[in-house]
Amino acid sequence: MNTSMMRVYDYSDYYSAEPGTIPEPCSNHNVKEFGSWFLPTLYSLIFIIGLIGNGLVVCVLIKYKKLRKMTDVYLLNLAISDLLFVFSLPFWSHYAAMAEWVFGGFLCKAITGFYLMGFYAGVFFIMIISIDRYLAIVHAIASLHLRSVTHGLLVSLVVWAISCCASVPMIVFSQVKTELGKLTCKSEFREEGHTKWHLIMNFEINILGLLIPLFVMTFCYLSIFSILRRCRNDKKEKAVRLIFTVVMAFLLFWTPYNVVIFLQSLSKMGYFQDCESNNHLSLALHWTETLGFAHCCLNPVIYAFAAQDFNKLVKKLIFTWWSYCVVCKQCKAPMPEARTDSAYFTFKKSTEESDTPTVL
Repeated sequence: MNTSMMRVYDYSDYYSAEPGTIPEPCSNHNVKEFGSWFLPTLYSLIFIIGLIGNGLVVCVLIKYKKLRKMTDVYLLNLAISDLLFVFSLPFWSHYAAMAEWVFGGFLCKAITGFYLMGFYAGVFFIMIISIDRYLAIVHAIASLHLRSVTHGLLVSLVVWAISCCASVPMIVFSQVKTELGKLTCKSEFREEGHTKWHLIMNFEINILGLLIPLFVMTFCYLSIFSILRRCRNDKKEKAVRLIFTVVMAFLLFWTPYNVVIFLQSLSKMGYFQDCESNNHLSLALHWTETLGFAHCCLNPVIYAFAAQDFNKLVKKLIFTWWSYCVVCKQCKAPMPEARTDSAYFTFKKSTEESDTPTVL
């Protein structure tokens, strides 16, 4: 299989090994069968949960928050990147189930681009949110002029530009071709540079997708933890737990995948060439890739819903939609706005404007 970031757009390598990489008698039929039912099921589940969770974040940020703070800008972009990411999953789900790409050459490149840009932008915005929290807590006074909505928009544009540049090589190389009587959507490199490009793509994922973000997050949150440890605040314990959750979630969901990618790089360099090792790596890619994908479903919970004011706004939004649905079914006049603003869903505007360490 293609050792680039996008495992799911190169399934054909699971089914027909490259000449010289795996001995002829080696069969990966079990890997193919496993992927044909395992991946579509989990991709569909991740798509539904990710779409609902991140969709709610976007709606709340636009309808209620009005993007008044830099953090809101970053949370919106994180949700958009996750939505871009999950939008590609139904296509890869169908590709995995049918073992054939039926959507044409343009969508092959477009969906590959959506996936990769969503992946890189998601990781980068998690890193940027960590930096934002670091500035807000460790350098609260000095960073006031830097943490404006305008600067947040400019930084977001830079992040999207970097994500686009990181995705361009794989988008360019992705194409539809016929293999063994079936259409595939995969990255095609020149024969002389095939291994080199695979290694470049793998190391790009390891460095941009894990090592750099992890280093930045660790530095930021260790500094934040040091400040909170000296701070006499009754909400300190909750803030520390949230910081621990952020780092551990990123580690647990993305480290296994990056480890398997690194092992695939070693395989390309001549190690783990036996049939059993290759099949084990292929199965490991299925599991760890899906685990990493699931992280986009946790982002709304970790970065948005954990904040009390955001939680109340989500409930208010859902209650409003539910009220409208009931009204439509009963063909009655809309419920008064005062009902949704009642004491049942009250929230303080000052909480929305505050910038305490507990909201990450």
